[in-house]
Amino acid sequence: MQPDATSAVDTIATEVFAALGGTRQIAPFSSRPRGLALDDAYRVTAALETKRKARGETAVGRKIGFTNRTIWAEYGVNAPNWGYITDRSVRALSTASTLPLAPFAEPRIEPEILFALARAPAPDMDERALSGCIDWIAHGYEIVQSIFPQWKFALADTVACNGMHGALLIGPRHPFAPRAEEWRHELANFDIALYRNGALADRGHAANVLGSPLTALRHLVGLLAADSVNPPLAAGEIVSTGTLTRALPVAPGETWHTELSGIPLDGIRLAFA
Repeated sequence: MQPDATSAVDTIATEVFAALGGTRQIAPFSSRPRGLALDDAYRVTAALETKRKARGETAVGRKIGFTNRTIWAEYGVNAPNWGYITDRSVRALSTASTLPLAPFAEPRIEPEILFALARAPAPDMDERALSGCIDWIAHGYEIVQSIFPQWKFALADTVACNGMHGALLIGPRHPFAPRAEEWRHELANFDIALYRNGALADRGHAANVLGSPLTALRHLVGLLAADSVNPPLAAGEIVSTGTLTRALPVAPGETWHTELSGIPLDGIRLAFA
């Protein structure tokens, strides 16, 4: 990168870091005179990770966003993104059944499938080989947010703000290896219903997530293989594979829950304060 481009990336990362920390919104970088290229946006991702490390935060995995192709037109994007998840943004639902929304800008809820990796995957792996890298599987919620008003942005903007990540709430974990073949089949075929205060809010299907959460994981491995500034996935990382339904706005006082069919994963419940 040229020195002026490096300086621009650092400036954007500083602005995003402050906006996320202060729960405030800013104009999309894509709408500014200089604009923002996707490659530079992933350099911002790396710069943000450096800033989080400097304040004592530890990355524990990645989130994949916009894997649900049924919502691309709604947000004006045409490809998935990814961001880091950290020891400050991830928690177990068993210990955090209520989540305060004050730290998030225009928060939305996304029901997702999560994997933890027992070993590092390789970009040439097919899905059967890739599934051999998985330690456990869980159902969880990602809370996403937009530092750009009214969720208006370009794909590069979403990358520059760490994939819109706010928080990740993890439900019960299930070992993958003992029934790997069954999981692979179910991960391409299950259904999910999402409820707000007991009323159906949306339905989703495994195929919404690039065909399967396993396919989404494989896509991320490929993205990272072509990334010159961010590291590939490593053993021990948690990966959240993207929303199975639409990403829906949430508000204090609401309680959300899911019901899954076609896969032996527990439905989960989360209240907002």
